[in-house]
Amino acid sequence: MIVTFTSSETGELLMFATVARTILQALGKETTARGTFTRDEMAPAAAALRQAVAQAAAEEDGVVEDEEEEEKGANKEPVVTLSQRAWPFIDMLERTGRSGPDAHIVWQAAADF
Repeated sequence: MIVTFTSSETGELLMFATVARTILQALGKETTARGTFTRDEMAPAAAALRQAVAQAAAEEDGVVEDEEEEEKGANKEPVVTLSQRAWPFIDMLERTGRSGPDAHIVWQAAADF
């Protein structure tokens, strides 16, 4: 399932529901079919998501090093990490949060996820 995030100030952002769920839960939001971020929520959400991304990246680095030692020379498909998936949303939060008092971000999906 796809979740569409729409900002009053930027373009749309599409995410798979599994990724959107991870990001929204990290921010304390429910994963309902529709939801919103108000302007006042955006700066703290961006900061919290940056912190979660930094923590996930540190954990991923440790896992990658262990796997590399075990499977040297094995060809593996590249993995897209949470930190890579979250940056467009962090940018949307920050850019929209700096705009006027009516700024908002809404998300919509076909069902709760």
